[in-house]
Amino acid sequence: MGPRSRTGNLIRTALLLALVAGFVMASGAIFGRTTFLLSIVLAAGVCAYLYVSGPSLPLRAMHARRVSELQQPALFRLVRELSTSARLPMPAVYVSPTAAPNVLAAGHGPSHAAVCVTVGLLELLPEDELRAVLAHQLARIGARDTLTASVAGALGAVICGFAGFGYLLGFGDGGSRRSRVVDAMLSVLAPIAGALIRLGVSRTVDYRADHSAALLTGAPSALVRALRTVSDGAARAPLPPEPDLAVHADTMLVYPFRDSDRLGRVFRTQPPLERRVERLEALTA
Repeated sequence: MGPRSRTGNLIRTALLLALVAGFVMASGAIFGRTTFLLSIVLAAGVCAYLYVSGPSLPLRAMHARRVSELQQPALFRLVRELSTSARLPMPAVYVSPTAAPNVLAAGHGPSHAAVCVTVGLLELLPEDELRAVLAHQLARIGARDTLTASVAGALGAVICGFAGFGYLLGFGDGGSRRSRVVDAMLSVLAPIAGALIRLGVSRTVDYRADHSAALLTGAPSALVRALRTVSDGAARAPLPPEPDLAVHADTMLVYPFRDSDRLGRVFRTQPPLERRVERLEALTA
């Protein structure tokens, strides 16, 4: 990943935060000077939350736990070797207990980053394919794709979180009533959140990371096999289409939900698998 990719991600992150701040302040200005001043403070607080807390949210959503080298020596060895080859600091290593095979990266940048693999992925992939998917995520870290994705995902989580007010609106009317209200609010809020995430996350992120991973490992065919294996595994054991997971789908290697899950499709940013495979096979050729 070159300086142009890193600069583009920083600009997208800044624009996303500026858009949030502008919306909050414009909303406050409608109600007068005092409310506008309060909205400036609120905008600063929201942007600070998105920036500071964003990288930890996908890890929390996956119930990931940080592991030590004693707990995962083989995984640590691969991450260390790839980080050294890519001239990146060693990221923190997390493992999620879910059986759905996938891997994600999070963090503000190379010096404050984390890689998370699921138990399902560790059980499914041989070492060469595991190396390839880890290289993909390290490429995203090096390009600061994780910063933009984390901020965009945190913004999506905040917007979808407003659907929780449906529980208050439906309080006392039974669980089915509350569920209907929440579903109705999500049907309105989720497309807005999805549009903002797609605005912040470049559609070429996975293509660039695939290319960089193939160059880093020298084995594009291993990444092709891994993408097919993980995609098939995710189809057999998909993640539940919950808002706190759906807003962070773009941080993962492959689309983690069923194709029929409406909420998951709203937040999908990954390009079609076959297009990624075609590009990698062109490198092999």
